[in-house]
Amino acid sequence: MSTRSRVLLAATAAAAALTLSGCGSGGTSGGGGNTNFVTGNNGIDTAPKGKRAAAPDLSGKTIDGKTLDVADYKGKVVVVNIWGSWCGPCRAEAQYFAKVSKEYQGKGVQFVGINTRDTSTTPAVAFEKEHGVTYPSLYDPTGKLMLRFKKGTLNPQLVPTTLILDRDGKIAARALEALSEENLLKMLKPVLAEK
Repeated sequence: MSTRSRVLLAATAAAAALTLSGCGSGGTSGGGGNTNFVTGNNGIDTAPKGKRAAAPDLSGKTIDGKTLDVADYKGKVVVVNIWGSWCGPCRAEAQYFAKVSKEYQGKGVQFVGINTRDTSTTPAVAFEKEHGVTYPSLYDPTGKLMLRFKKGTLNPQLVPTTLILDRDGKIAARALEALSEENLLKMLKPVLAEK
């Protein structure tokens, strides 16, 4: 293999790795095959009520050292936001998550963050303080929680990713991009309205 070919191969591999690592301003996903979910034109994927996959075990230590198990919120609609303090799009959307979480407090909705790829909790705690985030965030520096989601479901693939879990703990909606307040509410309201 020539030096030029090796350089081209290395550059292609690096570009692919960057693409897969996420933290972009948008993402794409497909609902093709037998996945039972539909990709909307607003970047939000949804699964109909009878065809949703159960969320995996999402439990562990929070960034402030407490213990949290998302399964304890069954009966509520749960908004799961996967973020990192190092992620620009995460910083852009944090204000909307802080605001909507406060507006929906006590209305059958629980917000939970999953902080990933921060090498310590110090920047994560500072991020939440700076952006007014008051809901708990699991600390997942190596992405183990993200890997628990089954392939072919509405699984997280990028940072940031937002998931809406229905009252039964099943994945109802997913966005693979930073969300505005409007788009966050477009994901949340239909699931909250379900009986």
